[in-house]
Amino acid sequence: MIPIGQLARETGCKVQTVRWYEEVGLLPSPARTEGGHRLYGRAHRERLAFIRHAREFGFGLEAIRKLLDLAAHPERPCGDAHALAVSQLAEVEAKLRRLADLRDELARLVETGCRDGIAAECRVLETLADHDHGHCLSAAHAAPSGAVTK
Repeated sequence: MIPIGQLARETGCKVQTVRWYEEVGLLPSPARTEGGHRLYGRAHRERLAFIRHAREFGFGLEAIRKLLDLAAHPERPCGDAHALAVSQLAEVEAKLRRLADLRDELARLVETGCRDGIAAECRVLETLADHDHGHCLSAAHAAPSGAVTK
């Protein structure tokens, strides 16, 4: 049994992330010491490593929940896991297309932007201020409707 800090270090997570995965039900609650400190076993470490790896592939929490359920029932067919992977691949490919559009738009902006002028005549600022994408060749690099960008 190991404390939360050690589990976090061994799996490359933050302590807050471990707690959050417990809170949302992806990671089962651990045993506790008499003082209330969490103690994790090997199964917690393996499950957390699975979650982290799935997150690296870009799977969302609900997909991970389904994948964990499938992993817990090895006798079930893997068609659902395959379908989740196919869906995730489609999302990654769509993101790559949006990133390619964004790259092209940024490259054009850099090529046509001013270097030595004044801010009032800056092509970069003018383009970024145009929220309707009128200065852009393609609005495809815009975030999907309703999406929150970071």
